[in-house]
Amino acid sequence: MNFSGQHVLSVNQFERDNLEYIFSIAEKMEPYAKRKVRTNVLDGAILGNLFFEPSTRTRVSFGCAFNLLGGEVRETTGMETSALAKGESLYDTARVISSYSDVIAMRHPQAGSVAEFAEGSRVPVINGGDGANEHPTQALLDLYTIQSELRAFDQKVDGMHIAMVGDLKNGRTVHSLSKLLSMYKNVHLSLISPTELAMPDYVIDTLENAGHKVTISDNMEQNLNADIVYQTRIQEERFESQLEANKYRGQFRLNSDIYTRFCKSNTVIMHPLPRDSRADANELDNDLNQNPNLAIFRQADNGVLIRMALFAMTLGVADKVDKYQCEVPFYSAK
Repeated sequence: MNFSGQHVLSVNQFERDNLEYIFSIAEKMEPYAKRKVRTNVLDGAILGNLFFEPSTRTRVSFGCAFNLLGGEVRETTGMETSALAKGESLYDTARVISSYSDVIAMRHPQAGSVAEFAEGSRVPVINGGDGANEHPTQALLDLYTIQSELRAFDQKVDGMHIAMVGDLKNGRTVHSLSKLLSMYKNVHLSLISPTELAMPDYVIDTLENAGHKVTISDNMEQNLNADIVYQTRIQEERFESQLEANKYRGQFRLNSDIYTRFCKSNTVIMHPLPRDSRADANELDNDLNQNPNLAIFRQADNGVLIRMALFAMTLGVADKVDKYQCEVPFYSAK
């Protein structure tokens, strides 16, 4: 894949060697993300950050990544404050906003909407999540995190055991991550969810066709003896009513006691965030916050590295970042 000038809409665009290249660029972004040095390689460039669905981490992460490369960010949030609420088409919006931007990051509640938007865009578009469909940058940062965390235990993605827990039907992060994992070898996936919220058949077919072992269960405790536990929340915004979503809240809770009894001593805990910490949900308890294998915040940090890499690659400056390096004159706690 030649990334320069290209959209990033789906994990289906990638081959395994693409992933390794993206990760190599992301690693080089760490000094900039930690404010050890700065770079102005995208000085004068503008990111159109369009988030038509609620977001905190992903929206701010995209903006932060672009700023760290020296670029400027212009953004809009919420459908109701955009021209889409007045009936404007995605195509028309794309034609206009792309004339103001050098690259666009976009999230939208409808599956396929970001790809539709990209058809009208004159600049690269990066998918920040489209409904329950895909979240390619989250999948990349998840895989990058898995690789980094397993390396500390002299393990690799090939041959690992990952347990995915929660709302696997509506969770776009597990859909995209599963597609990326299909490029690896001998992965064992335990898919743990209520029967009604099981992983879609097309995702399971992709995994099994790749030769992976897939275990499907509605019993969490007996399937946690894995290298990675990837916990997800109930995607209540994808349900027809709050009452329907409430049927499943709190069914799969991971806390320190359950971790000690059922996980391995070095099982890595991941979550795409936000975790629902309300008492009736609490799928990932705060009593795990001091567990060194809780990787959720390192996972979020890695999102900046991956998005910096993608911006540098799509704008054709991945090999020029260091040439525009300068000192950090301000205090930073990083």
